[in-house]
Amino acid sequence: MTGHPAIRPSGRRALISVSDKRGVVEFARALVDLGWEIVSTGGTADALRRENIPVVPMEQVTGFPEMMDGRVKTLHPNVHGGLLARRDHPADVAALHAQGITPIDLVAVNLYPFRETVAKPETTLAQAIEQIDIGGPSMLRSAAKNHADVIVIVDPEDYGVVLAALRTEPTAELRRALATKVFAHTSAYDAAVLEYLSRSEEALPDRLSLVLDRRQALRYGENPHQRAALYVTGESGVRDLHQLHGKELSFNNLLDVDAAMMAVAPWLGDDAKPACAIIKHTTPCGIALGGNAEDAYRRALATDTTSAFGSVVAFNTVVSRAAAEAMRDLFVEVVVAPRVDAAALQVFQEKKNLRVVEMPRPADQPSWDFKRVRGGFLVQDRFRYSAVADEKGWKVVTRRRPTDAEWNDLRFAWAAVGSIKSNAILLVREEAAIGIGAGQMSRVDASFLAVHKARQQGHDPRGAVLASDAFFPFRDGVDEAAAAGVAAIIQPGGSVKDAEVVAAADAHGLAMVVTGNRQFRH
Repeated sequence: MTGHPAIRPSGRRALISVSDKRGVVEFARALVDLGWEIVSTGGTADALRRENIPVVPMEQVTGFPEMMDGRVKTLHPNVHGGLLARRDHPADVAALHAQGITPIDLVAVNLYPFRETVAKPETTLAQAIEQIDIGGPSMLRSAAKNHADVIVIVDPEDYGVVLAALRTEPTAELRRALATKVFAHTSAYDAAVLEYLSRSEEALPDRLSLVLDRRQALRYGENPHQRAALYVTGESGVRDLHQLHGKELSFNNLLDVDAAMMAVAPWLGDDAKPACAIIKHTTPCGIALGGNAEDAYRRALATDTTSAFGSVVAFNTVVSRAAAEAMRDLFVEVVVAPRVDAAALQVFQEKKNLRVVEMPRPADQPSWDFKRVRGGFLVQDRFRYSAVADEKGWKVVTRRRPTDAEWNDLRFAWAAVGSIKSNAILLVREEAAIGIGAGQMSRVDASFLAVHKARQQGHDPRGAVLASDAFFPFRDGVDEAAAAGVAAIIQPGGSVKDAEVVAAADAHGLAMVVTGNRQFRH
């Protein structure tokens, strides 16, 4: 580390100002033991003083008190001059001498918790604004720009690495790596502010900034010849995934895990029935509700025991030992749930290749969904399951109304069909899928396939209800369902041939409910 002793009265100087105080006391104490002087602000300075660590208050450096509820405290030439002065530039060193500025050789700063604050539904705009950090990013950027002379730390996980390096001499590679992490962090921070301030009920913003952090390298992508890695955003979801057991998750596993948790997402509330979805190639081959996790699993498995081989199994609830025991005889790639209890994990650990993952239930709050196309992204509002449950626009359009039992199954079917690849047809009895027609090029083929799959697995379609993720363009899909004995249908409506479709349902004595909203999943 280069320096200029004549303008450094107290040895090397570190500036520490952190919102995330993990490890900061131990880090500061170690710096003092190495002969460093600590400059600090507000709450960080108080935390260090309580531990009897000597601190130079920021107002002593700047000559000004903290002002405006802490909005102004570090935006001063005595701070940024000390950070930006190039130690090997005589003119910079002379300027320090002339202004009486002491160089700052290390900066440990992390920022106000903006993303965490705005993630809370009750946060107001005024509260969010106060979590926009100004001084922190400015100090980080100044230090990172001058990383040849200033060590900069934005992540508490790096305290140990830096302390080890300070016992010899920090390398240029370490300095640059730390500075690179700073610019990635401040860029992500600015992107979070931009995203929040751009939110609108009326329109998508003119500009989006997407910042991704690499979470882990993957062995390969969808196929072995494709390189791959997992990158995460600040949104809750895959970044919160915690693996309890098994070999590393693959690219395809991660796609299926996300699809699996979204399949059980309609049943989010603490009072929701236990739900289980069995996923193959990002679409359910089984989905059901049950009295408990084991019951939900057995009912979902019964949808299609053949296709469930090599699947991802998701729950909206705690996985019990009984549920784990029920899965012994099935080859499963991944089990994912908000929580897996210890007894269940013991059962799963008997299979060394089974991956067991805990992942929070997805939040049903406004956010954006991105789909990649060559040269750009398609952006849309993320699908919200609270909208699926909203029955205000639902209408019975046939002469026959659904029975109470049919209504119950129609609600389940409508919530479940949105997780199935379009064109999607779902047959349901007693809150469990009995036949699924997914990803077909025509809706009549999807209807035929759902009936075929039901019969193939020993299910009788007679008396079942049917959900269609989009309208029937012709009556043939209804005729196909009626021929199999389906009793009631739920679908969005909106076809130019709706009258013909409803007439077909009436002719067959079916009940039909139109929701007014489709649920395509391409």
